[in-house]
Amino acid sequence: MAGITDQPFRKICSHYGAALTFSEMMSTNPRVWHTEKSKLRLAHHQDAGINAVQIAGSDPIEMAAAAQVNVEYGAQIIDINMGCPAKKVNRKMAGSALLQYPDLVKQILEAVVNAVDVPVTLKIRTGWDKENRNCLEIAQIAEQAGIQALTIHGRTKTCMFEGDAEYDSIRAVKQHISIPVIANGDITSAEKAKFVLDYTNADAVMIGRGALGSPWIFNQVNSLIEKKSITLAPSLDEKCAVILQHIRDLHQFYGVEKGYRIARKHVTWYLQGIQPNSVFRQAFNAITSPEEQLIALEDFFNLILMDKDNNVRTTT
Repeated sequence: MAGITDQPFRKICSHYGAALTFSEMMSTNPRVWHTEKSKLRLAHHQDAGINAVQIAGSDPIEMAAAAQVNVEYGAQIIDINMGCPAKKVNRKMAGSALLQYPDLVKQILEAVVNAVDVPVTLKIRTGWDKENRNCLEIAQIAEQAGIQALTIHGRTKTCMFEGDAEYDSIRAVKQHISIPVIANGDITSAEKAKFVLDYTNADAVMIGRGALGSPWIFNQVNSLIEKKSITLAPSLDEKCAVILQHIRDLHQFYGVEKGYRIARKHVTWYLQGIQPNSVFRQAFNAITSPEEQLIALEDFFNLILMDKDNNVRTTT
């Protein structure tokens, strides 16, 4: 997810059990490969696990070249994005726009697979719109091209993120191809992850928006699937400590001018699971100093932890 799955966030998700985390989507336009923004997106830390880099574009030659450059930079998996529904991406005939052109999809996949010696994976949606669900056709093209795993988001491009994800298409694809299939869409709890796995018979699930403000969801999913029991979410004390460290890491990773801005959206997501109606969010978003952000967060967390302790004493 562009602007979200940066190195600091991937490290946290990996710590809490995410088996594989992907970089932010990288453009295959060679003019941006060496920009500061691209370097940040490609930055990897061993604590984030396997270095999987996602690329997006529409020209087979550029896509192949971008894959080679990223492998030279250390990518251990190349993931091709043909699922992004964003207008600015689709206008460049990238992301889910490519689902309209199976022949071009085939050219891109074959070019990238032949260009690198690391596994190449693919992410798609179920189709361009509800009248043109062609994920099975695309999946078969991908398998024949040498794609090693396929992720399917259970919506069409025109659905964007509206409505409920549909899993029947994912189930059908799984029945017709032999490469691993990863189910994605609306997985916001361990119970939902298990349901999707059981219903689609997919080999794994991918969690995107469900991890925002709740990176510990991966531990809970793993526990339910592997041990048949749900691991409780971290204590409030642990959550507060993790959030503070995440914000420190963002400040260090992005620097003074950008770090505090990136921190705002993550704090908003975290607060949804702690104090969703808190007026603190508005005050926090007005802060323009990394140091003041940390002080404000520490003071806020100390207050809610104190309230929790007082409530425990009162009830006991």
